[in-house]
Amino acid sequence: MSPPKKSLIINAFAMQSPSHLNPGLFNYPSDQGSKYQDIKTWVALAQKLEKAKFHAIFFADVLGGYDVYKGPANLKPTIPAGSQFPINDPLYSIAAMAAATESIGFGVTSSTTYELPYLLARKFSTVDHLSNGRVAWNIVTSYLDSAARNLGLDTQIDHDERYRIADEYLHVTYKLWEGSWRDDAITAAPKGFYADPQGVRQINHKGKYFTVPGPHLCEPSRQRTPFIFQAGTSTAGRRFAATHAEAIFLNGHTPELVRPSVDSIRKQAAELGRDPQSIKVVAGLLVVVDETDEAAQAKFQELTKYGDREGALALFGGWSGYDLGKYGDDEDFRFLESAPPAVRSMVNHWASTAPQGTKWNKKTIAENLIMGGNGAKLIGSARTVADELERWVEVSDVDGFNFSYATNPGTFDDIIKYLLPELRARGLVWEDYAVPAGTLRENYLGVKGENRLSRGHPGARYAWKAGEDIPTYAREEANGGQVG
Repeated sequence: MSPPKKSLIINAFAMQSPSHLNPGLFNYPSDQGSKYQDIKTWVALAQKLEKAKFHAIFFADVLGGYDVYKGPANLKPTIPAGSQFPINDPLYSIAAMAAATESIGFGVTSSTTYELPYLLARKFSTVDHLSNGRVAWNIVTSYLDSAARNLGLDTQIDHDERYRIADEYLHVTYKLWEGSWRDDAITAAPKGFYADPQGVRQINHKGKYFTVPGPHLCEPSRQRTPFIFQAGTSTAGRRFAATHAEAIFLNGHTPELVRPSVDSIRKQAAELGRDPQSIKVVAGLLVVVDETDEAAQAKFQELTKYGDREGALALFGGWSGYDLGKYGDDEDFRFLESAPPAVRSMVNHWASTAPQGTKWNKKTIAENLIMGGNGAKLIGSARTVADELERWVEVSDVDGFNFSYATNPGTFDDIIKYLLPELRARGLVWEDYAVPAGTLRENYLGVKGENRLSRGHPGARYAWKAGEDIPTYAREEANGGQVG
C-alpha cells in the first residue's frame, strides 16, 4: 500500500522591487513590477492568493545593490533591469495586507548581521500582533559586499562567523519573545493593572556577541516567536537550519540534487532531538503553465523577449561573488580553467538538465537566469507540471513549493487557473486552510492550537509558564547550567 500523499505547502515568492528573479520583465505589458511601491498592488495580490488558498507570500529582501558584475561597485547593469533595485523593506506592508485578509501568512526576510536582536524582536512582535499571528521570519545572514560597505564594514564578516553570530542572535530573540513575559502576565494581573509587574522580567543576556538586558518592549503576540524560516545549504547553513528552522527554503535544478540537502538537514535535526518530519522543506520553482505544453512553451518564449541579459548577469555576480564581465563572450565556462570552481560547478549543474550541445557562455548563463533565477523551471500544461511536482516530492522529500514569477500577477493567475485545479483533483492541495483565520504556524503544521514553538524546538526551552516565579531556563542558569 502506497503512503498517503502529502498535502503540499504552496507559497508565492515575491520581492518589493521592479524585478525579483525576472530582470527586465517589468516591461512586459501586464506586469505590475513598476507598481511595487503602491500598497494596493500588494493588498490585491494577497487577496487573490488567499482566495486561491496559498499558504503564504514569502518576501525576499536584500540590503545592498548587485554591483559585482563589471565592477567593482558598479550598478550600471543592475539599474536599467530593475534587478532587485530599487527595493523597499517588505515588513512595513504586512499590516495592510493582513488587514485585508484573514488566513494567508506572510514570510519576511530579515538579516541577523545588520540589525540588533532587541530591535528586530520588537518589529516582528508588532507585525505578529497586527496580523493576528500570521507572520514568519525568514532568517538570513546576508551575502552582498555592497550591504557590508554601507553598514559600517569594509567587507562581509566571514561566512561561518555570520552563522555563529546568528545562533546567539536567535537565543537572544527567544529569550525576549518567550522568556521576558510570563504567559499570564496580563490575564492574571491585579485589578486595575494592565500587566502584572512580577510577570515581566529582564532577560539579562550576556554573550560573546550581544549584551541585552531586556525586558522585551512588546507584550506576547499570538505566536510569540514568529514562525522560523531559513534559507541556506552550506555546511554551516544546514546545521543552523537543523537547529532553529521550522521550515527551510531550498533551490536546485533537479529533485535529485536537492535530496542530499533535505536528508542532511533532517538527519541533523534528529541528532539534535527534533522530529525531522516537523521541519517543512519548500523548494523554489518557476512555473509557466497553460492549456497545453505547446502553449506554455510559446508563452515562455514570448516572456524571454522581455528579459534583461545584463541584469541577469548582475544577479549572478551578487549571488556568486564572481564577475563574469572579465571573460570573453564565447568562452564555455564548463571547460574554462581560469573560471572559479564554484562557477564551473554551477554551470555544470545547469548543463546537466539542458539539451546536449549547448555552449555555456555568458549569453547562455544570462538566458538561464532571466526568469526564475537559480531555481528549476517547469514549463507545460497543468498535467505536465503536476506530474513533475509529484516527482519532486517523491524524489527529494520536499513538502511544498515557493513559486516565483515571470510576471506579477500573471504567473500566479496562471497557476490559479490551470495548475491548482489539477493539484486539487490529485489530492495534493487543500480545499481550504487547515485553520481558517489561524496563525501561520497552525496552517503550516496543519494543527489547530499549534501557535507556539514545538516542544522539541530549542526556543521552547525559554517559555515562562503561568504560575512560575521565573522561567525554568533562568533557574537552571542561576544554578550553573548554560542554556544559550
